[in-house]
Amino acid sequence: MGILDTPFIIGYSPSRDGPLARFLPPLEDGVAADWLSRHASPFDAAQGKPGSWVLDPFGVAPRLPVEMARAGYRVLVAAHNPIARFLLEMTAAPPTESELKAALADLAVSKKGDERLEAHIQSLYLTQCDNCKKDTPARAFLWRKGEDAPFARRYECAACGDAGEKSVTELDAARARKFAETAGLHHARLLERVAQPNDPDREFVEEALAVYQPRAIYALATLINRLDAPGVTPERRRALSALFLSACDRANNLWRADNERPRPKQLTVSNEFRENNIWMALEAAISEWSAQGEAVPIVQWPKKIPESGGIIIYEGRISELASIVNEAPIAAVVTALPRPNQAYWTLCALWAGWLWGSEAAEPFHLVLRRRRYDWGWHLEALQNAFHHTFDLLKLAAPCLTLVPEPEPSFLTAALAACETSGFNLQSLAMRTQNDAAQLAWTRGERLPRERERVNLTSVRAAIRTHLAARGEPTLYLPLHAAALSALTADRALVASRQPTDEVIRDAAKAVQDALLGDETLIRYRGGENVDTGLWGLDFSPQAETSEPLSDRVEMAVVNFLVAHPACALEEILRDLSTRFPGLLTPSLGLVGEVLASYAEPADGQWKLRAEDAPSARKAEIRQMADMLQSIGERLDFGTNRLDERTLVWEAGETSAYVFHIKASAVVGRAVAESPYPRERSFVVVPGGRASLLAYKLGRDPALAARLDGLRVLKFRAVRALAEQPTLTQQAFEAQIAGDPAQQARGQLRLF
Repeated sequence: MGILDTPFIIGYSPSRDGPLARFLPPLEDGVAADWLSRHASPFDAAQGKPGSWVLDPFGVAPRLPVEMARAGYRVLVAAHNPIARFLLEMTAAPPTESELKAALADLAVSKKGDERLEAHIQSLYLTQCDNCKKDTPARAFLWRKGEDAPFARRYECAACGDAGEKSVTELDAARARKFAETAGLHHARLLERVAQPNDPDREFVEEALAVYQPRAIYALATLINRLDAPGVTPERRRALSALFLSACDRANNLWRADNERPRPKQLTVSNEFRENNIWMALEAAISEWSAQGEAVPIVQWPKKIPESGGIIIYEGRISELASIVNEAPIAAVVTALPRPNQAYWTLCALWAGWLWGSEAAEPFHLVLRRRRYDWGWHLEALQNAFHHTFDLLKLAAPCLTLVPEPEPSFLTAALAACETSGFNLQSLAMRTQNDAAQLAWTRGERLPRERERVNLTSVRAAIRTHLAARGEPTLYLPLHAAALSALTADRALVASRQPTDEVIRDAAKAVQDALLGDETLIRYRGGENVDTGLWGLDFSPQAETSEPLSDRVEMAVVNFLVAHPACALEEILRDLSTRFPGLLTPSLGLVGEVLASYAEPADGQWKLRAEDAPSARKAEIRQMADMLQSIGERLDFGTNRLDERTLVWEAGETSAYVFHIKASAVVGRAVAESPYPRERSFVVVPGGRASLLAYKLGRDPALAARLDGLRVLKFRAVRALAEQPTLTQQAFEAQIAGDPAQQARGQLRLF
């Protein structure tokens, strides 16, 4: 089996985002357990040894180790980041909703002077209702970067129900300016919890604090002081730390005013941002942290876990694990690769200090100094981690690395890091840039190998092979992945002791040269860089290419629905992944459009619509042909049925109109290459199929070019024409022009 022949493992979306979700790898659940079930069984019946050990050397995705532990594995996680460790601990053994509510209730009634703390924090955000003029806490204030007062507020008045976004009042602006004048003491408290006065990194902490408004700094300092109050039990402190961590995230200025949920990579504030109400953030955090699944045993090394499964957290670096693994031989590696994120890593240093003191923040001071993380730096870091991981494994041990939010340089860094560390690439599967790429490896032998020269013929062949298999143009990312698989197979991706930034550049140049040097490729909607727009093959009649991927996916989905009268989306996706492996895995958007066209949801299942049953559509096609023949005769055209799905209206010796009757949105080459004039040619399809065809034309410029001028006529329009008592040729043209094919609004969206 080739590198690109392995099916993409289908997971499922988590039931909720969870805390700090905008900074964590966006992964589907179920992928790790599925892969491990095929590669590292948790129970070796022959040896009678339950609980295989799995290593996660990065520990950046807390749900991943928990999923594996619940499946019966013992998982060793190296987690150097204190915030990552806390997230993992809370995901493995989450507090109940009642525990979190009790912690917040006790916090609410504690005193700040003579005032209840909840009332005091809420008073920081008071604004006047435009309708009833009573004070009500704002949900958020909206700011423009660089200004000294907000420009708008959002609230929902408890007294009269008035709600929405309103301009700020003079009192709102005055309150904001007052906080800026008086927040110095609280700013100093938060600063000292991360870096003491003599700390050389103190200036970097000051810079990071700039992403918090003075009002937020005051509120956070007031809340965090409660963690050190007398009588706070470890259990209560744990629950409050979780709620406060969510508040720390909600309180910064990295939330855009337009309510979009960005995934910030840099501490860069938008031109318009949102200052959230911190008490309301605490209330919302309860649902983020409260238990939903079964808890699993989780301990810090060197404590033990049961053989039935659990998690051991190692707080040190992966390079320090060698002595530990002697006691726990690793059967497999499953991990999500971190990607550079200056925003998250810097904020982790702040949050760790605020929650647990400056000693907890100390290991992360390095990230406070660094402003830019390029892919060369990231490749070096990954190489170091995989070099040490290699030493912990036996020969041929299986490894799965998930690459979240894949992009060309990230994929290059992942592949180069594993290859230079002695791992052998077994498979590469990817769906879209929004889904984690799946790279499977085995631990090989660390042998001295000379790098082969880049063979552009091999790279170009890999790109052309993928495009031919896809049968339609595609984005740059899968072509880059196909080229990387060829470079890896040729041992031409990275040379010994080659500077890491050169590895990234050389790979990108090889792909660029392969694309720009192939005159048979066609580029659509391109910009200045090769990674923009779409790339495709010259789809001439002589070209040996597969039918368009979208057409094959449509037919595969329909056939599955016919064979399985009621099925879950996951079942459909798994069937498709085996039919379209590697880089051909269809997007959720395409699958969703096909389902919306043919099927209807019922009780979590998908069912083919009755009218789309093959026998029903076959009868309807005959009916459409009969109707079109009758309409043509009424309009004084001669009618000629070329076959049961193609009908021509003739005016003397000239073909006036030709109709291609289809039950699907698969417009094959026979239609595209029809000799009849395009302006007089129609594809006749059911109404739902017209929308799917419009979607395909929007995503595939090659198909749109081949069908340029061809018109779409819906079944319902044919019926309407047949029912008109009086019909002229002019009326016919006017009516069909008024019912164009377009993508329906409100269709199912899965991406």
